[in-house]
Amino acid sequence: MAAESASMTVWPEIEKAEKENRRELVLHGAAVDKKIESSGGLHPRLYSLSPLNYLEVSQCPSLRSIHENIRDLTHLQSLILCRNKISDVPKSIGELKALKVLDLSVNALQDLPEELCSLGELTTLNISCNNIKDLPNGLSRCTKLCSINVSKNALERLPEDLCSSSNLELLNTIIASENAIEQLSSEIHNLPALKVLDLSSNKLQEIPFELADCPKLKEINFKGNKLKDKRLEKMVNGCQTKSVLDYLRVGGRGKGKGKQESAEKSDGNRNVSKKKNAKKNKKEEEEVDELKQMVVRILHMSDSSTAVTVKVSPLVKDVRPYIVCCIVKGMNLNPGSSLKRFLTAQTKLHDDVCGKRTTATIATHDLSLLKAPLQYDARPPDVLRIVPLGRKEMKAADLLRLLQHEADEQRKQKKRQNVSGLHKYLQLLDGKDHYPCLVDADGHVISFPPITNSERTKIKKSTRELFLEVTSSTSLQTCKDVMDMLIIKMAELNKFTFDHKEEAGSDGEADPTSDPSVDNSTSHELTVVQVRVVDDEGNLKVVYPSKTDLTSDISHLNIIR
Repeated sequence: MAAESASMTVWPEIEKAEKENRRELVLHGAAVDKKIESSGGLHPRLYSLSPLNYLEVSQCPSLRSIHENIRDLTHLQSLILCRNKISDVPKSIGELKALKVLDLSVNALQDLPEELCSLGELTTLNISCNNIKDLPNGLSRCTKLCSINVSKNALERLPEDLCSSSNLELLNTIIASENAIEQLSSEIHNLPALKVLDLSSNKLQEIPFELADCPKLKEINFKGNKLKDKRLEKMVNGCQTKSVLDYLRVGGRGKGKGKQESAEKSDGNRNVSKKKNAKKNKKEEEEVDELKQMVVRILHMSDSSTAVTVKVSPLVKDVRPYIVCCIVKGMNLNPGSSLKRFLTAQTKLHDDVCGKRTTATIATHDLSLLKAPLQYDARPPDVLRIVPLGRKEMKAADLLRLLQHEADEQRKQKKRQNVSGLHKYLQLLDGKDHYPCLVDADGHVISFPPITNSERTKIKKSTRELFLEVTSSTSLQTCKDVMDMLIIKMAELNKFTFDHKEEAGSDGEADPTSDPSVDNSTSHELTVVQVRVVDDEGNLKVVYPSKTDLTSDISHLNIIR
């Protein structure tokens, strides 16, 4: 009777969402877990909130299953059900035709319904940290799938159609580490957009030579596999992506028939590719004269004692583990509306390629206003203090409460379901015990991703040297891809400013750069300086830009190395 009575009482969170016709609802933590335990599951009224497009129920170990009435939430685009004890997913989940993001990580799942393959709009699938032995065949029907994370399960193989189908033209990330996978299909080359492949800590003995035919592959991880080819195993354990792919491309060091045929096939593919690209290359050469003024100079300073470094704390691992940084010099933000154009471009990147900050977040700083070395850390909400843009110094917990209050007021005043500005990113930190932050050598928090930068390092018209950071909870390659796009956009904007300087005029005195390596006679030229990211013991994690960054599909840039 007690459980029945509890289930009859509408939860305040559900009642509020219903009353305000909300599109987002987050339920997590001990208080919600108690209600689930006493009710025997989620309150049935939850499934009547048809306007919802974002639903998160997390950190509730009493949650063992999801009711089939989940099908009634037809507008759902994101369903986050992580860190519970769910052992069963209803077949009706396949009826959520608008669903784009599905996160079932850290649960007690042993299998998934085949109906999952009916989610035609699905872009992101995370089922890591379960006990799944087989993935359903038919995932290739999810033609918009971009990222799949099946790490830390009990998989012995990946579905055949995941690699062999030509439907998955957008799939760029496969993370399948810490399973029991014994073989990787040679059809892997059928994934034209694949950039990240992680099969570390499995039972692979061989890596197919066809992997080298993946045109966009940038990051591979096969560590922890006992490969037959010991030379290849040494390369793999050294994380030498380029060396591994080059080795596979020529068929390894052996002269066996299979290796020879694979090498010949690879050579043939390259010849065909050269012919197909001949016209394209000619066209690009013709465009050089028009675009030759846009130059990015890459300074490889990773071994310099004066190079800026960022030290990563182990605490960010479970919060927002990935960060990539660099310095850009020579950006002219002074004339006319140059600064406004730059900030607008950054916002557009956030909304588009960064998935409204869900996959990555960009932060830009005035280099002259921060002191290196920097630390990427995670701190409790009541400890982290920052001077947010346009506000006074406050604790992160107080800032989020203030932003939530502003969001509620905005809804009331404008009578709308969604809110704008920083308010719409609040749910990205729900359930986090620690918040990520970038701290300079003076102890000042200069960035609080994915919410805000600090007023202390805010860029202005006179800023000529910028410190850029991109953070993500998805992957390191995501950070690099976003940083590539940001720098390309900066080069385009700088060239636009240079070409229209007479028309735009100048409403302030430009602040010339003090770096002798920057040619002041060509104010449109950008210089990109490497920044090293190291772990707590000083071991290198990533350097940007590396020799493989800012290289592909940038025909309109002249990269000086």
